[in-house]
Amino acid sequence: MKNENSKLKIIFVGASEFGAIILEKLRTTEFNPCLAITAPDKQPEKILDFKSEISNLKPDLMVMVACGQILPKEILDIPKYGCLAVHPSLLPKYRGPSPIQTAILNGDRETGVTIVLMDEKMDHGPILAQRKLEIEEDETASTLQDKLFNQGASLLIETVSKRLKGLSESRPQDETKVIYTKILTREDGRIIWEKTAEELEKEVRAFGNWPGSFTFWERRGGKMVKIKILKVRAMKSIGGVSYPVGKTLVVPQNEIGVQCGTRAAATIGFLRGGDFLVIERLQLEGEEEMSAEEFLRGYPDFIGTTFK
Repeated sequence: MKNENSKLKIIFVGASEFGAIILEKLRTTEFNPCLAITAPDKQPEKILDFKSEISNLKPDLMVMVACGQILPKEILDIPKYGCLAVHPSLLPKYRGPSPIQTAILNGDRETGVTIVLMDEKMDHGPILAQRKLEIEEDETASTLQDKLFNQGASLLIETVSKRLKGLSESRPQDETKVIYTKILTREDGRIIWEKTAEELEKEVRAFGNWPGSFTFWERRGGKMVKIKILKVRAMKSIGGVSYPVGKTLVVPQNEIGVQCGTRAAATIGFLRGGDFLVIERLQLEGEEEMSAEEFLRGYPDFIGTTFK
């Protein structure tokens, strides 16, 4: 996509919903990109392949969002004011591909967005701007993502304006405080019931977009059915009562309680556990999402079975 009438020559390179939001915001300002390079579905192209076109445009600035690529010096040196990247964390904390999920998993009370001047390393360049954001107790990856994406777009526009006017300042990242995040896989979403209820509650909130949280129910006859766990809360064990880990029972409000482990159980495999994970909403494979009460009405043989 080209904008031949743009006075400032800004090139946008982006992927994912994050990139789409920021591109749309830029297009409503004086910083409407003269060229936007986006990735085809599941096939990100190498930015180096566009070197000739980028060089011929002689851009003032480049903006990178959620591309997962490290730019070589020959590309970074083309724009007059460098290449800016937007990252949904307070760098150097949570470099890498899963900063939003990691913040929720770790029980952080705040996160934010960072604008960096890119160099030849991933999420490594000097910081131009940061803005903090409080994480709510019931925050999910989806709700936090929406807040960070919109905040990131606003902060980027402010930063671009300052940089083009020569008013932006930068500071190096503190390498002693670097924390890296990992690429999430489908298997990360499988619930390990030996973990604590508190840990699993965070996982369900963190993995809602990807990879989702799931477990398996062994029905009578030995058939294994996959169940997506969509909304939960942790509940303290009452009177020290404990069941085998993964055992299902009915809790108040006709919801499903599942016996979870303890930190010791997660480490050495105790069969009996601590608190309960209360399932409020779930989805049986091949069926519509439903409340726990609706599920129990349809599957009265469920309670007393054990999740695998």
